[in-house]
Amino acid sequence: MKKIFNQYFSTRMLAVCALLLPAMGCNKFLDQPLPSGEITQANAYVSDNSISAVVTGNFMNMVNEGFFNGGDNDLGMYADEIQYYNPGSPTSVLFLYYLNELVVNDANFWTPMYNQIYGVNAALAGIQGATATLYYKNQWLGESYFNRAVVYFYLTNLYGPVPMALTTDYAVTNVLSRAPQTQVYQQVVSDLQQARSLLNYSYTNAYGGTTGDRVRPDRYSATAMLAKVYLYEQQWDSAEIMADSVIANTSTYALQPLSSVFTANGKETIWSIEIPVTNTTAPQQYLNYIGSMPTPIPAGKTPNNYSVFCLMDTALVNTFEPGDGRLTTWVHKDSITGSPGSTFYSPYKYNTLSTTAQLPIVLRLGELYLIRAEARAEQGNIAGAQSDLNAVRTRAGLPNTTAADQASLLAAIMHERRVELFTENGNRFFDLKRWGTIDSVMTTYDAIKGSGAKWSDYKQLLPLPSNDLQQDANLTQNTGYSVQ
Repeated sequence: MKKIFNQYFSTRMLAVCALLLPAMGCNKFLDQPLPSGEITQANAYVSDNSISAVVTGNFMNMVNEGFFNGGDNDLGMYADEIQYYNPGSPTSVLFLYYLNELVVNDANFWTPMYNQIYGVNAALAGIQGATATLYYKNQWLGESYFNRAVVYFYLTNLYGPVPMALTTDYAVTNVLSRAPQTQVYQQVVSDLQQARSLLNYSYTNAYGGTTGDRVRPDRYSATAMLAKVYLYEQQWDSAEIMADSVIANTSTYALQPLSSVFTANGKETIWSIEIPVTNTTAPQQYLNYIGSMPTPIPAGKTPNNYSVFCLMDTALVNTFEPGDGRLTTWVHKDSITGSPGSTFYSPYKYNTLSTTAQLPIVLRLGELYLIRAEARAEQGNIAGAQSDLNAVRTRAGLPNTTAADQASLLAAIMHERRVELFTENGNRFFDLKRWGTIDSVMTTYDAIKGSGAKWSDYKQLLPLPSNDLQQDANLTQNTGYSVQ
């Protein structure tokens, strides 16, 4: 990974990240100007103020590039949620995602995610080695451990076994081989436990003060992420305990009406990511699925005329039960004037161009209820699982579940996760993999995707970029992909 680290995260780049933050307009993170002038490695960790800039920059990198800048769109298309709609561009990378025909260098998450990990490792080393008196050292460390855990969680679910880079020392990172996924998860859990012990119970801003903004993780954010990790590891009791501790905090978290779920800093939000005003004018999800597309679409026009190439798959639309409010609130239906047969559906969870009304949500309470429901069902707690499942269904305007035994209840939870969490951070793709159903689902789906789409088992993992394979002799490509 030498090329990645050298190219993007030299000491100079770390300095520039800290220097540029005030100009980015991140007023929710930083309410006052930071010190002017160049912040070098030697003086980047001399005060809470300068360290805050570095840590904030690391969070900004999560949405500036990589998975959280449209990854839900790519994986939704790679799985069975999103249809590619652009007949005029059949060779685009989006189309390759849709056909499950990615080759080396098509999957664009690896490089920015390792950039982010390097930035966090540099911050951890700088904070731990700082000799200045730091009033909010625990916050900076806790946020950094949380950041690294989140990135590694998604990295290993995308690529499988991955190198565990825990240092900025190139002599170490240049020769790393891939660590087993169990080891990666151990590190993720360790980082989240560290974060959980260091972070405050309340949300804080860049100056350590209590805030209503939920764009920096608190202790419950780390707890919620632990619940998700334990679920993926099939540690059902631990997943239930972690989810329960978040759900029980009713003064901070509560299920919201469907129309308010994705409102910035609402009580449903556990952790979201701030959008730099220089990056875009809306969450990437809005730009991917809605853009400036009018309703109805004028005659002679298609969604492509408004730079919309990603539409909701009709099979997913048909999955919703009659009366499910999520279909009418979270799905946008459009048709072409004079052509009622041309009807398009788009995810509508993010439905505004405002830079402050909605923020990309990574963790929310609805998912925690479904995590606890699944964990309880796996442990044979039928009544408890039903209660959690019904909480989500009631919010959607649906009756209580009729599932009354473990097998039918787990099937009901799988369905509920599909219609509750669609196009959110790759949940559907990851669920299909961890449930062991991805091969059967995607093989059946080949006929829907058409154009020669042919699913193979190895496509559960994405290909590694050629640059890293060339730089590190100990790094191997995922099975099924060529080495370029």
